[in-house]
Amino acid sequence: MATCAKLMLGSGLCQKLSQFTRQIHMQPALLSSFRSSREVQELDKYPEVEVVANPPEWRFVERLLPVETVPQPLTKPKYPSGWRPQKEDGSELGYFVARTKNHMVPVYLHTRFRGQRRITVVRRVQGDIWSLEKDLRAVVEQSRNGKLCATRINELSGQIHFHGDYVDVLRDYLKEKGF
Repeated sequence: MATCAKLMLGSGLCQKLSQFTRQIHMQPALLSSFRSSREVQELDKYPEVEVVANPPEWRFVERLLPVETVPQPLTKPKYPSGWRPQKEDGSELGYFVARTKNHMVPVYLHTRFRGQRRITVVRRVQGDIWSLEKDLRAVVEQSRNGKLCATRINELSGQIHFHGDYVDVLRDYLKEKGF
């Protein structure tokens, strides 16, 4: 081991290695940190930049950007996924369930306690939330063969909670009603 160290010290390899380590320590590494970045110079030393509001090349960039709003779906007599557009405005029923921005029915399933408790949530309810809850509870109890169903209504947020997994039943009923 000592003879290897003596050979290495005597060779030019050791000198090159020590010069390299000195260079690394003398010049700060250009990393992403603000401490290692270059200092801000005077504006005269930077190249002139012209900001163009609407160049012709911008159309190639615009098609890559996501759209700001979801476009209205095309009207067809029947959709292959089973989706139906919203028809009812709620004027004759007294309540209205608004669709989401993606044109979907706002019925969700929340699971709690490691999946042991399932709660179906109907959101975006406007108008007479109590009559909607009565209608939806009748549909759920009919699917449960007459067994009672526990519900909770949050009038301020426009939500109805059903204890159990009734997402498909409620979503199909709301689609049939035109919501």
